[in-house]
Amino acid sequence: MTPIVPEGWELVVGLEVHVEVTTTRTKMFCGCSTDFRAEPNTNVCPVCTGQPGSLPVVNGAAIEAARRLGLALNCTIIDSCRFHRKNYFYPDMPKNYQISQYDIPLCSDGSLDLEVDGQPRHVRIERLHMEEDTGKSLHVGVTGRIHGADRSLIDYNRAGIPLLEIVSRPDIHDPETAQAYLRELQGIVRALGVSDGRLEEGSMRCDANVSVNRVGEGLGTRAEIKNLNSVRSLGRAITFEAQRQVELLEDGGTVVQETRHWDEGRGVTETLRRKETVTDYRYFPDPDLIEITTSPDHVEELRGSLPELPALARARLVDDGVPAPQAATIVGTDLLPWYDDAVAAGAPPATTANWLAGEVTANLNARDVEPATSGLSGAHVAELVALIEDGTLSNKLAKQVLEGVFDARGDKSPKVVAAEQGLEQVSDEGELQAIVDQAIADNPDAVASIREGNDKAIGAIVGAVMKATRGQADPRLTNELIRRTLADPATG
Repeated sequence: MTPIVPEGWELVVGLEVHVEVTTTRTKMFCGCSTDFRAEPNTNVCPVCTGQPGSLPVVNGAAIEAARRLGLALNCTIIDSCRFHRKNYFYPDMPKNYQISQYDIPLCSDGSLDLEVDGQPRHVRIERLHMEEDTGKSLHVGVTGRIHGADRSLIDYNRAGIPLLEIVSRPDIHDPETAQAYLRELQGIVRALGVSDGRLEEGSMRCDANVSVNRVGEGLGTRAEIKNLNSVRSLGRAITFEAQRQVELLEDGGTVVQETRHWDEGRGVTETLRRKETVTDYRYFPDPDLIEITTSPDHVEELRGSLPELPALARARLVDDGVPAPQAATIVGTDLLPWYDDAVAAGAPPATTANWLAGEVTANLNARDVEPATSGLSGAHVAELVALIEDGTLSNKLAKQVLEGVFDARGDKSPKVVAAEQGLEQVSDEGELQAIVDQAIADNPDAVASIREGNDKAIGAIVGAVMKATRGQADPRLTNELIRRTLADPATG
């Protein structure tokens, strides 16, 4: 890990992560759909557009999702809390306030343990509270931002979608830990089924509070970088902002508390607006919403129903003999169900993991598809591994078969693809012996070289066999037959 601030300086980062609860299918305070693919301004009603006389009703499923995420993050679930109105000018919020939580969040005082470059990291979580999302503005013009826009469009479909805000303590001191924190949080919300956690689609967004100080001095003034929508952007933005602040302070300048925008193309942060304080929001209890209460018995019931979380899943795979990096890839790319199904069907864990973390992941990335929409399953992987284990397919041929299964979007099994494309490995000893004999007869120079002690010359004979079988000869049996044949005194 390369330090990004000079010796004598310290970087301090706290993260605020917003997670849309996408699995409730309805908004936080009304029955409108949360489908982000809908035509603009079609998922709206008097409640989410703040019409006079409309009354909000809390989405119980969203509250339950927040409690589950809080427990997964080792938080305390408060027994009684309520919603507040956050009064602020929101150009994309027609009622001109946002329903949020203020002094008493639903969940607080949690933590998330990570491992970065083999070193443990412990990040405390200050609070997890609920609120509603705002609408979405689209600024039409060269810049794509409100400054310089020809006109602005507003889509209220997003206004009112349940939103969880997870606020960390300033326990992060390098970009790698910030990135690991965001990835782990993404894995947890997916494992819980709280959200799809898609950063690129905005269902998960991250703000980074970045400050620097000289070692031994108190915390410096922080700047908030808004709406980072990828793990890579988070790391780059923190690096740039930390170095900007150090350079500014070393030149005798002052860091201003403000909100900054990350320009991905230029790789810089720039001023968006001066940071508001909590008093600017003029919170007051929402008179239309009742108190949220949680009984201790219900908390324990929820705790007992939590699924296996990513950290435990990775540890289980390592216990199975899977290398830690492969375990991280499988759990982090939603391939764990395929692994479990394949192993349950009898596939060896290490071989299964090797294929999932290698060729399967490479195909998913190259085709830009998610496991859930690829058409493949753990059963396909189990069958592919079985064909390799019983010698029907070599690793090389198995890669071709896997591509054929992907091409067919899982409608054809590995056995069917191998049969249709004639990719089964030639393992019949009698059939292969005839081909080996011919290859030896056709390569007298290589045979002479082998007998003079040049063992590498056997490659020419193997190559001739592979050419004759279009790469389908069993490599282990081919080598064995060549050596056995050449060792026979009867062979000329």
